[in-house]
Amino acid sequence: MTSPSPHPNSPDPNRRPVVVVGAGPAGLTVGNILRAAGVDCLVLETESREFIEQRPRAGVIEEWAVRGLERRGLAGPLLDRAERHSECEFRFDDSGYRFAYHELTGHHHWVYPQPLLVTDLVREYADVRGGEIRFGVRDVRLHDLDSDRPAVSYTDPDSGERRLVHCDFVAGCDGARGASRAALPEGARISRHDYGIGWLALLAEAPPSADCVLFGVHPEGFAGHMPRSPELTRYYLQCPPGDDPDNWPHDRVWAELQQRLRAADRPPLKEGRLLEKRVLDMHNYVVEPMVFGRLFLAGDAAHLVAPIAAKGMNLALNDAFLLGDALVAYLSEGDASGLDGYSEACLRRVWDYEEFSEWLSEIYHGTSHGDPYRAGTALARLRRMFTSPAAAAAFAEQYLGTAPAY
Repeated sequence: MTSPSPHPNSPDPNRRPVVVVGAGPAGLTVGNILRAAGVDCLVLETESREFIEQRPRAGVIEEWAVRGLERRGLAGPLLDRAERHSECEFRFDDSGYRFAYHELTGHHHWVYPQPLLVTDLVREYADVRGGEIRFGVRDVRLHDLDSDRPAVSYTDPDSGERRLVHCDFVAGCDGARGASRAALPEGARISRHDYGIGWLALLAEAPPSADCVLFGVHPEGFAGHMPRSPELTRYYLQCPPGDDPDNWPHDRVWAELQQRLRAADRPPLKEGRLLEKRVLDMHNYVVEPMVFGRLFLAGDAAHLVAPIAAKGMNLALNDAFLLGDALVAYLSEGDASGLDGYSEACLRRVWDYEEFSEWLSEIYHGTSHGDPYRAGTALARLRRMFTSPAAAAAFAEQYLGTAPAY
């Protein structure tokens, strides 16, 4: 790559080696990696700190991702507070089937809601490592990304003034609707897949009804049970895309959950007050490549995988590890190999997780599609996991993200 001479720090307040746009898991992880290496950066976020620390998002983190955070000094609170899960359970044909993936692989999942991780990462970046982050900025724009002097401008929320920060690189971590995606050239390829279904995402003030994640495969639609804490449980219900959450009053929600997650050999669900209801339309997208000049995309700015397989936050962290390490190697040592190979390295895992999400969706939703052929093949896939050790091992490897093909 053609770049200016490496310089990890700059005394000019209007120039930084790296500007990170977006303070989600990807952006904050990149910022923390840079700060730990003594590389100056600026993080810009359109929302407030309070908002990003409370925004409801994913909660499942794969073991390799936790180890990556741990190696970078970012996993302390997570390791102290998160729950480790070693099994999940599928419910179909009125029975519960435990899937002990830790026994098969030696690996497990951590359950740690994304708002808690974001809170940890903000505190580490801003309060511990002294990183600069500006919340509530408006009208963020990216400039001259094809030059060796890119810049980011924004409106300061306090003064209302426009500010311009020159940099060597921009880390675009601000999602599908942010300034990074708006700055993509016409040649960017965005692949998209729509599942044609919705999920009603629910947060219930109710203790978990099982000690693991439950997947209900039912002719009336998929249902999911995800423990979040001793007092809170995340639930999902398959629904029409674009459905109105108001169509799902308390009694209807619990009636459908009880039906779709029912198993004759298991107790009924523990019910409670619904704290949140929102409809998620299930779709995936991938931006290729993930690098445009001096703009490096990460997280949802580059790809989205529907929550079907709980992979989104893990992909964001993988991007951040690769990008943060590559930026440090270049800015500190002049080694451009990580930046040159960034997009290809990320996309290998991205496409693997996209494919697994699509495969798993057919199991979750095939029985409720109305097509008896799809219902039959979905159940065949599901039963094979509990009768074939090879099929079980293959599923566990993809479910945990431990497949060696990266």
